[in-house]
Amino acid sequence: MSSEKAFLSLNIAIMTVSDTRTEANDTSGKVLTQRLSDAGHQLAEKVIVPDNIYKIREAVSRWIASDSVEVVITTGGTGVTGRDGTPEAIQPLLDKQIEGFGELFRWISFQEIKTSTVQSRALAGVANGTYIFCLPGSSGACRTGWDHILQDQLDVRHRPCNFAELIPRLKEA
Repeated sequence: MSSEKAFLSLNIAIMTVSDTRTEANDTSGKVLTQRLSDAGHQLAEKVIVPDNIYKIREAVSRWIASDSVEVVITTGGTGVTGRDGTPEAIQPLLDKQIEGFGELFRWISFQEIKTSTVQSRALAGVANGTYIFCLPGSSGACRTGWDHILQDQLDVRHRPCNFAELIPRLKEA
């Protein structure tokens, strides 16, 4: 009998935060949905919401209240302009922030885009037993986040440890 765990397909919701993107031109959302599908995960839902903290919070709150969504990935709204409000929308919902996610994302991104990565406020955390990962809005940033962090961390077989194996324990009191 093999000691390797079997792959566990997760239900992942994708949110594109943008005032201008539509399903036709949402390249970042397409990158994420294709990558999660290629990895064997299930798309729970995909939405595009405007850069409005209350609209973002409304959709994410619905997902974290659902037992059928295990992971939320947002793309967009993590910059520093007046309309960028994804971190402000998400942080109040978090029970725990995963500081290392944003730090690691920016370190990896630095290898690709050098100092421009400081403009990213990528973040992650856990809310009501649901992982939330907030990535910048470019398709390149989504590829970086998925390929270099999320693909492994959302795979229960990744060693020495991963986020996926902790899902059953996230609501422990």
